[in-house]
Amino acid sequence: MAVDNKKGKKESVRKMFNEISYRYDFLNHFLSMGIDILWRKKLVSLLKKQHPKYVLDIATGTGDLAITASRIEAIKIVGVDIAEKMLAVGQKKIEHKKLTHKIVLSIGDSENLPFETGTFDAAMVAFGVRNFENLDKGLAEMYRVLREKSKVYILEFSMPEKFPVRQLYHFYFKNILPLIGRIVSKDRGAYTYLHDSVQEFPSGEAFLSRLNKVGFKNSTQLKLSFGIASIYVGEKS
Repeated sequence: MAVDNKKGKKESVRKMFNEISYRYDFLNHFLSMGIDILWRKKLVSLLKKQHPKYVLDIATGTGDLAITASRIEAIKIVGVDIAEKMLAVGQKKIEHKKLTHKIVLSIGDSENLPFETGTFDAAMVAFGVRNFENLDKGLAEMYRVLREKSKVYILEFSMPEKFPVRQLYHFYFKNILPLIGRIVSKDRGAYTYLHDSVQEFPSGEAFLSRLNKVGFKNSTQLKLSFGIASIYVGEKS
């Protein structure tokens, strides 16, 4: 995906995800061979230990993470996203699963969250932070809306370090994934953008430093599936 300098990254990302919304879930699970489902479950297992009552799911997309988290004893999970068509798909899933009493989806900009300071007991993001136009501002907003001693849980792709996983991962992301994504979604740029955005994302220690920069403490990284993805956890002191 080429970013339109007149519109900026945020509007380009919104447009792209709206265009692939009808195929997003299928492609996510198919292209990851279902591993993304296990990664979300791992995040929720960490979240559950905190016993949060009010949870914010940022860049919720079609609501997969919010739906997975609905198994914990939270009173309310609020999902926000800038792509209205992704939210429409998510709303249908939530209604089908009879979870409307627990999950609420709404349009919301991750870098200007429409919530008061200290509203939530936990915040979570799955494969969304690399799409932020201003990463530090988005992380700062997460910090702001959390209550003291609450945590943020961020699931994101990362670059494997060891041979041959790194080489295979790079080849798959650069060549195979965009080709399949283009055929199924009819979008020429969406899955090329995925590779580029993962390459550009400051993963590992660099991302932990960004969390610390906006105020999070005791930040940690849990590597998943040989480092293909990671869960980052930060605490609001």
